Amino acid sequence: MATRLAFPVLKRPSLRRALARYKKRLALLLGALLVIPLGLWLLEPAAVPDLAHGNGQGIKALKAGWAKGEMIVLVRHVERCDRSNAQCLGPADGITDRAREVAVGIGAQFEQLGLAQTDIYNSPLTRTAQTAGYMFSKVSSGDNWLYNCKQDMLRDALAHKVPGRNLVLVTHSECMAQMEQALKFATPTLGYGAALFVTTDTLNGAPKMLGLIEASDWRSVQLKP
Repeated sequence: MATRLAFPVLKRPSLRRALARYKKRLALLLGALLVIPLGLWLLEPAAVPDLAHGNGQGIKALKAGWAKGEMIVLVRHVERCDRSNAQCLGPADGITDRAREVAVGIGAQFEQLGLAQTDIYNSPLTRTAQTAGYMFSKVSSGDNWLYNCKQDMLRDALAHKVPGRNLVLVTHSECMAQMEQALKFATPTLGYGAALFVTTDTLNGAPKMLGLIEASDWRSVQLKP
């Protein structure tokens, strides 16, 4: 008598179950593709607010903080001559002749805010000394920490900030980038004559980024009541 061998019958998964698994895997993949860019976006530093083109609240905070003597302002020197084809004002490592009027104009804006309770420092380089001179008709002997700022810009600025007095620092784009980094903001290169405003008019006195004003945008700012 012959023996018949019985093999188990292999059932093929139904089309419905296969489609369900496919949809599940596709949903997981799409979810991952959405989550990764969102995570990177959340981790990306915020942009510094543009005070000249905001809703006006930033300028109100600027004027209020200034009146209390609680502002720290970093101003980039105006156009440097050794990177321009324009006529030099003097030495090649200084500013251009046409930049003189820009510095004077920016200084006039700070005069509108009031300089009675303001301490002003500049880096020792010719371009910053000239910028400070045309902005405020005064030049300090030069402070190396406003040029060799490295990672200490925020710390050094706070060390020179006197309670009840505003602090204006005529410095360089690299030092302004250090301040932005210290306050967890993105660091785009600011234009010549740009001003970066940091306030200590906060509940705990901790420095807070208020925003920036480019040299060409001061005409959009309303400083008078």
